[in-house]
Formats: sequence, structure tokens, C-alpha cells
Amino acid sequence: MITLTEYLNNPCGTLSIPYWKAKNITIPPEMKILHDKDFSAEILSDYTDEKYFRLYHNLKEIPRVITNDFEITTASRKNINSIVQIINDSYTDISVNKELIKSYTKTPVYNAALWIMVKEKSTGKYVGCGMADFDVEAKELILEWIQVLPQYRGNKIGQLIVTELFCRMKDVADFATVSGKVDNLTNPEALYRKCGFVGNDVWHILHKK
Repeated sequence: MITLTEYLNNPCGTLSIPYWKAKNITIPPEMKILHDKDFSAEILSDYTDEKYFRLYHNLKEIPRVITNDFEITTASRKNINSIVQIINDSYTDISVNKELIKSYTKTPVYNAALWIMVKEKSTGKYVGCGMADFDVEAKELILEWIQVLPQYRGNKIGQLIVTELFCRMKDVADFATVSGKVDNLTNPEALYRKCGFVGNDVWHILHKK
């Protein structure tokens, strides 16, 4: 396990996951995790490969996003059903349930202020949500779930969610990280780069065939 100092020197290039997670998980023997610089296509004869980007933001310059049609509210436990519905309606290959979402509130990095909802003002409908963590030890803001219902995409709601999370932690966190599948059809990486995330780190999650 690397030290916190090593991680902070290069968060996205040192670990494929946030530091707090790396301290609390054991990689199973049938799995390998390699940075792109250490990856060779030859390994694919024995392993399947999922690629994930990992990006960094220094929280120094936060873009301003203005929209008159939507408003941000802090989520409460009564919003868990809405969060589950938004996540499930936003994907074709991922499904979550109420118990899974509730379990996130039991982690050491849970911060209630970093669970937010986006409501359409004219209808009162929840159209997006954001969930982030804060690691006090590393002073790291970790974006986890940033979802916008498909029919509402293209309205800068994703940018609104991300920048709201930035603003809530800009005087508390030293930096932010985010990761996602490289081949995700919704191209979340483009959203994060619009919000100022940078970096070119790609990690390969390899499973034994």
C-alpha cells in the first residue's frame, strides 16, 4: 500500500481508486489493476479488460453555470427513492437499489451536504442528482454519481451539479477526483473536462477469463 504522501503527489496516476478505498479493499487474485503505462495487449489472452479514466481538479478555478429553469436542493433520506429512480433511468447497463444507496451513508467519507438533487422549477420534477464523498484525511472531494435523466440532457444540468459540489467544498477540500468508464456511450469524461477536470490517466481493470 502506498503512503498518503505518495498518493497526494499524484492521485490519479498512483491509484485507480481514491486513497480511502484502497486502504479498505483487497484485490481478489483473479483481478489485476494496471495503469495504462504498464499495460500490454498481450495480457488480453488471459484477461478481459475494462478501461477507466481518472481525472483531477485543483478547485482553484470553478466555472460558473447559470440556468433559470432548474434549482439545486440538498438531498435528504426521503429522496433516496428518487435517487434510485434517476440512476436506473439514466443507464441501460447499471441498476441500483435502495439498500445499496443507503449503504453509502455508512462509509467514513459520507457527507450529507454532498448529496444533491436538481429540480425542474416549472414541474417540480427531479431530473438529476449528484453524490460525492469527502475524505478528511486526504482532503479529497470524490465525485461518485452524477446523473441527469436522458430527456433532460443538453441543458447544462450535469455541469450545474458538478460545479455546485465544487462550490460546497472549495474552502474545505484541496482537490477533487472523478473516474468513469472510457467507453461509456454517454461520454461523461467530456462533461468533467468542461468543468475543468484535467489529466490523461487510464486504468485497466482486468478479470481472469
